Amino acid sequence: MKQTISLIALIAAVPAFAEDTRELDAHEHGVGTLNIAMDGTSVAMEFEAPGADIVGFEYAAQSDEDLAAIETALATLAAPLELFVLPQAAGCSLIDANAELESGEDEHDDHDDHGEDDHDDDDHDEHAEDEHDEHDHDEHAEDEHDEHDHDEHAEEAGHTEFHAAYTLTCEAPDALTEISFAYFDAFPNALEVEVQIITSTGAQAFEVERDAPVLSLD
Repeated sequence: MKQTISLIALIAAVPAFAEDTRELDAHEHGVGTLNIAMDGTSVAMEFEAPGADIVGFEYAAQSDEDLAAIETALATLAAPLELFVLPQAAGCSLIDANAELESGEDEHDDHDDHGEDDHDDDDHDEHAEDEHDEHDHDEHAEDEHDEHDHDEHAEEAGHTEFHAAYTLTCEAPDALTEISFAYFDAFPNALEVEVQIITSTGAQAFEVERDAPVLSLD
């Protein structure tokens, strides 16, 4: 408990860390984010990546094959020291790990009924014909607009992300001189990880790419 409280206090002490983290939350295929907080021998890590990077799809899994892929991915993400390899000299061990899959939800179901009552009450006499035509035109344009909005939102709702949180302890934190990203070997669709590291002295940001998978912390 003391370790957790200390790490939370450490992150809260650097406002730039929270602000930069929000900027990195944009869903971009091929790009994951890794936030690391170090406090003495305690290390907290938070990792996020699009579903497409991890399992190759972002729709709601239904087939046995897709469900099995998600279960395998969650098990892999629950072993951070095999994905983000730390120097053996640092003596790091895993205290706690939690990995989950999150998906968006559609909130625009109420658009289908918009404008129905007005259309049913229209008179069809000759005097009202122009008004009726204009009403139909407005309804038609509105339907196209609603359909466009629905399609765009459906794409957004289809986005899924894997989230993982880890707590580590390292006997020799001064030996944490690099991180090797075996993550790229485990997940072929991943191209880049945006990393932020925060310590008592401040925060640093890095970009680690597939063709250069070792981050130097010297």
